[in-house]
Amino acid sequence: MQIMKYLFILLIGCAMLIPAFGQEPEPVPEEPETGEVQEAPELPAAPDMPEAPELPAAPEMPEAPELQEEPSEAPPVGDTIRIMKRAEVIETPDKTRITLGENEVLIVEENGDTVRVTLGSRGISIVEGDEGTEIKVIEMDDDEEGEDNRTDDDNKERKKKKFKPHYAGLEIGLNNYLTPDFSMNLPPEQRFMDLNTGRSWNFNLNFLEYGLGLGTDKVGIVTGLGFEWTNYVFDNQNSITKDENGDIVEYVPDNAGNIIKSKMNMTYLTAPLLLEFQIPAGKKRIHLSGGLIGGVKIASNTKIKYEIGGQKSKEKSKGDYNLAPLRYGATVRVGYRALNLYANYYLMSLFGENGGPELYPFSIGLCLIPF
Repeated sequence: MQIMKYLFILLIGCAMLIPAFGQEPEPVPEEPETGEVQEAPELPAAPDMPEAPELPAAPEMPEAPELQEEPSEAPPVGDTIRIMKRAEVIETPDKTRITLGENEVLIVEENGDTVRVTLGSRGISIVEGDEGTEIKVIEMDDDEEGEDNRTDDDNKERKKKKFKPHYAGLEIGLNNYLTPDFSMNLPPEQRFMDLNTGRSWNFNLNFLEYGLGLGTDKVGIVTGLGFEWTNYVFDNQNSITKDENGDIVEYVPDNAGNIIKSKMNMTYLTAPLLLEFQIPAGKKRIHLSGGLIGGVKIASNTKIKYEIGGQKSKEKSKGDYNLAPLRYGATVRVGYRALNLYANYYLMSLFGENGGPELYPFSIGLCLIPF
């Protein structure tokens, strides 16, 4: 019975599905046909343009000559900083160099344990070693010692050497004078002018110098300013004075006993004009110069010390003593390292024309402290 029940249900299901599959699909309504599109009218053809005339061919330009490339200097290996063209800092793996001014007025260079500060022609070297710190004042010429070990870049960095004169300094020497016959032996009528050469000192303080190189650092013109102190110590028991006629004559104080010392002092403002040569000699140079030297008298006096009755007395008298207010002469200078010598010979007489004995001063000495 159950089987029949299932078959019945199956038949009913089939009966319900058969009509659904047997229906025809509804026709899709067709869209109404639209009117045909009219063709656009044809545009008239563009008129023919005349052909452009042919332009004349451009003339051929001559080929530019090939420029030879100049080898440019290789920049220093390292970092370079310039500040307004006034200061320059060059830092390389080996050292640091700082320069100030277009002419490298101030140079600070650090290389390992060594620091060198150069200002003009003088410098200071500071070296830190195992035994401590060493500080040494150096000259620019001292730097020539390591010149052979410098590289090309180091040499290009170095400031171009300038001519360095040799005039300024403190000098000491001895004085005397010569007759027109170039003799130190005076005639009898002039014996009161005999000098004690060993006690007649000459001092020069040359406080200013200027040098102009003549295209090299080994030859140049030198000038400057200085003071010259001259004292003549008389060898005899006398001094000098002016008589009624204005002539220079012997003077001995009244009632003077033993004359201990009698001298004449003079002060001049001097200026030289020299031609200087510098000859390389090892690491230093021999400098040799010669030329003219002029002087203007600033002051003069005589001084005499003597004994009267066992008591010491002295007289000091200021005056011109007929000394030439202006004088000029020849000078020669030579030096090497710390040894510097000078010699002056004046071409004008010590006294003015017809003012006293015709005597021509000279002095010879050495420079104690060069500036």
